[in-house]
Amino acid sequence: MIAELICVGTELLMGQVLNTNAHFIAKELAPSGVDMYHQIVVGDNPQRLAEAVGTALRRADVVLLSGGLGPTDDDLTKETVAAALGKELVLFDDEWEKLQAWFTSKGRTIAPNNKKQAMFPADAIILPNPNGTAPGCIMEDGGKAAILMPGPPRELQPMFTDYVLPYLLKRSGHRLYSREVRIFGMGESDVAYRLDDLFKHQSNPTIAPYAKPGEVTLRVTARCKDEAEGEALVLPMLETIEAVLGDVVYDTHGRELAEVCHHMLIEQGRTLAVAESCTGGQLADAFITYPGSSAYLVEGDVTYSNDAKMRRLGVRRETLETVGAVSEECAREMAEGLRLSAKTDYALSTTGYAGPDPGEPDKPKGTVFVALASREETVVKQLHLFGDRDRIRHTAVLHALDLLRRKLCTK
Repeated sequence: MIAELICVGTELLMGQVLNTNAHFIAKELAPSGVDMYHQIVVGDNPQRLAEAVGTALRRADVVLLSGGLGPTDDDLTKETVAAALGKELVLFDDEWEKLQAWFTSKGRTIAPNNKKQAMFPADAIILPNPNGTAPGCIMEDGGKAAILMPGPPRELQPMFTDYVLPYLLKRSGHRLYSREVRIFGMGESDVAYRLDDLFKHQSNPTIAPYAKPGEVTLRVTARCKDEAEGEALVLPMLETIEAVLGDVVYDTHGRELAEVCHHMLIEQGRTLAVAESCTGGQLADAFITYPGSSAYLVEGDVTYSNDAKMRRLGVRRETLETVGAVSEECAREMAEGLRLSAKTDYALSTTGYAGPDPGEPDKPKGTVFVALASREETVVKQLHLFGDRDRIRHTAVLHALDLLRRKLCTK
């Protein structure tokens, strides 16, 4: 089954509103077994909207539309789709009563033009909207279906999850089951080369790579009748990928590197502190993103100046004067000093040149040191990163997380 998405609203075309609905629907639609080949954004213009709807109905089985269900004169989605399908709108008395009750509950007076929000083709399937005034609907005709949803994400998202997705699953008769393999420490081209045989002979499941800043993700997808069958189809390929790539695979359920470390720290009952220079708090934030991080994260220190490194972390003045803050020695002393001060099991540190300044001749922009101190040892890693300031800082955080992840895996 083929679907097409039409997002309606001049504000989307003008960049006044970010089109988060397209991202949400595409992401949620992927596991349903429905293929989507086109997405369209069209303004609040009846002629252009009618053309977009007509084109979509010719090349897709299901047309999803968001926006244009309000009470104003430029909210024309429902009228346009109904006309394209040769249907007339009639007042649904029960929906009109619900709408009036909604306004009364809010202490507001309903306007006459709100009545259009309770009008649908006589055979329409109504999609309830407890979060707003515009119900959605499904119009079916000649094997085609048009699914109309409101534009505000807080209204569209629950409607899609609760009503639209079950409808699509029932209509398609099958679904897609996916698992995401997360990889850090190997580039996309190297991953593709090592898995070349898998790529050449894939059928069901399939494997698709895509790169994110600093890492690689593989989506393994099986066409199946239910989740149990999908898991059975996908599992052998996941095992092969892990066997071929080794420990650069850090998760097969799509979790971020920080989330993997987060759960391992909690499960092992370990504590952590972080000392940051070039990453400026991003490393601590990576952990704090996840609820429950207070169980292990004792403190985070952004020691940007040399004085702070000496005063707070115990970095020796001699170290800073001889080899500088961007050095293996400084990263080591930052991590070791903080671990002792914070009395934690582990401490991570970062220091480097993120740019835009060029750095030093022997330590150019992108030179970063990350360190992990534990009771047993301190491991320091020198990095030569590329990209702009944001990319270098982000990648440095990933390397620090990976140091920790590998240490926790040995426990």
